[in-house]
Amino acid sequence: MNTTAGTAGTPPFDAGAARRMREALGMTPAHVAHALRAAYGVQVPTATVIAWEQGRDRPTEKELTALAGALWCAPGELLGVPRTLREYRLARGIGVVDLAMAIGMDVAVYQRAENDGRWDGNDRQAAELADALALPLSSLIRFTGRAPRLTEMLVSAATTRWQGYVGPVRETVGLPKRDVQDALAHVHKGYQTLMAASTNWGEGSSSHNAGRAGAAYLADIQQHFWDRLGERGIS
Repeated sequence: MNTTAGTAGTPPFDAGAARRMREALGMTPAHVAHALRAAYGVQVPTATVIAWEQGRDRPTEKELTALAGALWCAPGELLGVPRTLREYRLARGIGVVDLAMAIGMDVAVYQRAENDGRWDGNDRQAAELADALALPLSSLIRFTGRAPRLTEMLVSAATTRWQGYVGPVRETVGLPKRDVQDALAHVHKGYQTLMAASTNWGEGSSSHNAGRAGAAYLADIQQHFWDRLGERGIS
């Protein structure tokens, strides 16, 4: 997969996918450029279409939507794996205004969430956002500003008694109690096993390495938590 990273004005773009889809339709880059102009009013020369497919340039959001239409595919099929809120929206082919209306949020407030990472919505709007964009739960937690607090609780659960964090973590992620208990016990055991190894080995390079491994484990604590739960969406 040849996926070019997006910049402030351009989404990430899978150049190889665009080329393969065009070829599967029996189209040339010139055909694509013509379709963009005739059907979508997007004025790009054939050379630009070729540059997109070679990974030397990227379409803008408007151009990406039009290109998906010209190639009879969903915008998400021309993107790499979504990482940001904006990329998830683009993958679903939803405009900013339409999404804001769907979740009952002022357009400017939603746009700020995309631009600055500042989420000012309520729980209902968060649930509507997850449903509209088919967000994994881990991404929803991140986009709605709950990730730092979750990390703090998970670190405490791993390093102290995890049982005391079942309620707060469950309230944050909205998952069944048994699932949260299992995930917290898992991260606690993972960290404590590393620390026990450090104690057993005593002083020296092995102990130092174990300490570094423990720190690395805590730095990636959310990933361990979500890996145990499995990637989940919102029902």
